[in-house]
Amino acid sequence: MRRLLRNLFRLVFIAGLVVAIWLFGLVWFIGTLPDRVAEPARKTDAIVVLTGGSLRLGEGLKLLRAGLAPRLFVSGVPSGVDLAQLLQSIDDRETSTPCCITLGHIAADTPGNAKESAVWARQEGVRSIRLVTGAYHMPRSLIEFKAAAPGIELVPHPVFPSTVRQEAWWRFRGTSGLLIGEYHKFVLAWLLNNLDDTLQ
Repeated sequence: MRRLLRNLFRLVFIAGLVVAIWLFGLVWFIGTLPDRVAEPARKTDAIVVLTGGSLRLGEGLKLLRAGLAPRLFVSGVPSGVDLAQLLQSIDDRETSTPCCITLGHIAADTPGNAKESAVWARQEGVRSIRLVTGAYHMPRSLIEFKAAAPGIELVPHPVFPSTVRQEAWWRFRGTSGLLIGEYHKFVLAWLLNNLDDTLQ
């Protein structure tokens, strides 16, 4: 009986420790999410937008029109969707379509975004990228882009969807579910990329 209780205590202790580590990591992850654009006026060779929300593409077009980069690459565009359809989908009201926009139709996830964008950047001779994606998605995107394009400088440009409430995130079921899911994906991406570096 004592042995059974001792083993049960060990299991409870280990489970509690795992939960504590997970919770600490989650709080740390959310605490490190960007809450502003650190370098809003810095110019780069290109802007890369990761699809996943109209706010991202709208911001990328705004940056392109402001002259912060001479070209824009949109990664993860659904197959068969052209530029006109893409602009229509975000209700872009500008009368003139900006120059030098390239659409990537291959990527289906964040690692794919990074690889697709890296191929395009190498073909175009791009050495610096302003990366546009959601603030909650930025940490994992940077991991994948640094792995896929180690020689390219990355300037993070997060956007902040109104539906993702980073402040008091635990009070909103949709936001908490999104951030917890993204935290798990971030940990997995970090492990996979670091394991790859260790094994090489």
